[in-house]
Amino acid sequence: MKKPMLALALMALALPLSATLAAAGPIESACLRSDRKAANRATCGCIQQVADMTLRGADQRRAAKFFANPDEAQETRVSKSDRDNEFWARYKAFGAQAEAYCAG
Repeated sequence: MKKPMLALALMALALPLSATLAAAGPIESACLRSDRKAANRATCGCIQQVADMTLRGADQRRAAKFFANPDEAQETRVSKSDRDNEFWARYKAFGAQAEAYCAG
Protein backbone atom coordinates (compact mmCIF):
# COMPACT_ATOMS: atom_id res chain seq x y z
CA MET A 1 0.00 0.00 0.00
CA LYS A 2 2.89 2.38 0.70
CA LYS A 3 4.47 1.99 -2.75
CA PRO A 4 1.39 3.12 -4.73
CA MET A 5 0.96 6.10 -2.40
CA LEU A 6 4.63 7.02 -2.79
CA ALA A 7 4.35 6.72 -6.57
CA LEU A 8 1.27 8.97 -6.59
CA ALA A 9 3.03 11.52 -4.40
CA LEU A 10 6.05 11.58 -6.69
CA MET A 11 3.86 11.99 -9.77
CA ALA A 12 2.00 14.83 -8.08
CA LEU A 13 5.29 16.58 -7.41
CA ALA A 14 6.66 15.96 -10.90
CA LEU A 15 3.53 17.02 -12.79
CA PRO A 16 3.90 20.79 -12.28
CA LEU A 17 7.56 20.61 -13.31
CA SER A 18 6.83 18.67 -16.49
CA ALA A 19 3.94 21.01 -17.32
CA THR A 20 6.25 24.01 -16.94
CA LEU A 21 8.88 22.48 -19.19
CA ALA A 22 6.29 21.47 -21.75
CA ALA A 23 4.87 24.99 -21.76
CA ALA A 24 8.27 26.57 -22.34
CA GLY A 25 8.65 28.01 -25.82
CA PRO A 26 11.62 27.39 -28.10
CA ILE A 27 13.48 30.55 -27.06
CA GLU A 28 13.06 29.87 -23.34
CA SER A 29 14.11 26.24 -23.73
CA ALA A 30 17.21 27.16 -25.73
CA CYS A 31 18.05 29.94 -23.28
CA LEU A 32 17.81 27.60 -20.29
CA ARG A 33 20.03 25.03 -22.01
CA SER A 34 22.66 27.64 -22.87
CA ASP A 35 25.82 28.16 -20.85
CA ARG A 36 25.25 31.88 -20.39
CA LYS A 37 25.60 33.24 -16.86
CA ALA A 38 22.33 35.18 -17.01
CA ALA A 39 20.33 32.14 -18.16
CA ASN A 40 17.77 31.55 -15.45
CA ARG A 41 14.07 30.75 -15.51
CA ALA A 42 12.98 34.37 -14.90
CA THR A 43 15.19 35.91 -17.58
CA CYS A 44 14.62 33.18 -20.16
CA GLY A 45 10.88 33.28 -19.47
CA CYS A 46 10.82 37.03 -19.97
CA ILE A 47 12.67 36.71 -23.27
CA GLN A 48 10.16 34.06 -24.36
CA GLN A 49 7.28 36.41 -23.49
CA VAL A 50 8.76 39.06 -25.78
CA ALA A 51 9.31 36.43 -28.48
CA ASP A 52 5.65 35.43 -28.20
CA MET A 53 4.66 39.06 -28.75
CA THR A 54 7.05 39.78 -31.62
CA LEU A 55 8.04 36.60 -33.49
CA ARG A 56 6.07 33.93 -35.31
CA GLY A 57 6.64 30.32 -34.31
CA ALA A 58 8.98 29.60 -37.24
CA ASP A 59 11.05 32.68 -36.39
CA GLN A 60 11.23 31.61 -32.75
CA ARG A 61 12.49 28.16 -33.69
CA ARG A 62 15.07 29.66 -36.03
CA ALA A 63 16.25 32.17 -33.43
CA ALA A 64 16.43 29.46 -30.76
CA LYS A 65 19.13 27.73 -32.82
CA PHE A 66 21.37 30.76 -32.32
CA PHE A 67 21.81 29.89 -28.63
CA ALA A 68 23.58 26.64 -29.54
CA ASN A 69 25.22 27.91 -32.73
CA PRO A 70 26.11 31.63 -32.69
CA ASP A 71 27.88 31.21 -36.03
CA GLU A 72 24.49 30.57 -37.60
CA ALA A 73 23.37 34.00 -36.38
CA GLN A 74 26.41 35.60 -37.99
CA GLU A 75 25.79 33.77 -41.26
CA THR A 76 22.19 34.96 -41.26
CA ARG A 77 23.20 38.53 -40.45
CA VAL A 78 25.62 38.80 -43.38
CA SER A 79 23.48 36.83 -45.82
CA LYS A 80 22.47 38.41 -49.11
CA SER A 81 19.16 36.53 -49.15
CA ASP A 82 16.00 38.64 -48.92
CA ARG A 83 14.43 35.97 -46.70
CA ASP A 84 17.40 36.09 -44.29
CA ASN A 85 17.45 39.91 -44.31
CA GLU A 86 13.73 40.08 -43.52
CA PHE A 87 14.17 37.56 -40.70
CA TRP A 88 17.19 39.46 -39.37
CA ALA A 89 15.17 42.69 -39.21
CA ARG A 90 12.47 40.92 -37.17
CA TYR A 91 15.12 39.28 -34.99
CA LYS A 92 16.86 42.60 -34.29
CA ALA A 93 13.57 44.22 -33.34
CA PHE A 94 12.84 41.28 -31.03
CA GLY A 95 16.30 41.59 -29.45
CA ALA A 96 15.89 45.31 -28.81
CA GLN A 97 12.45 44.80 -27.26
CA ALA A 98 13.65 41.87 -25.14
CA GLU A 99 16.56 43.94 -23.86
CA ALA A 100 14.31 46.87 -22.99
CA TYR A 101 11.58 44.71 -21.43
CA CYS A 102 13.71 42.15 -19.60
CA ALA A 103 16.76 44.14 -18.49
CA GLY A 104 16.79 44.14 -14.74
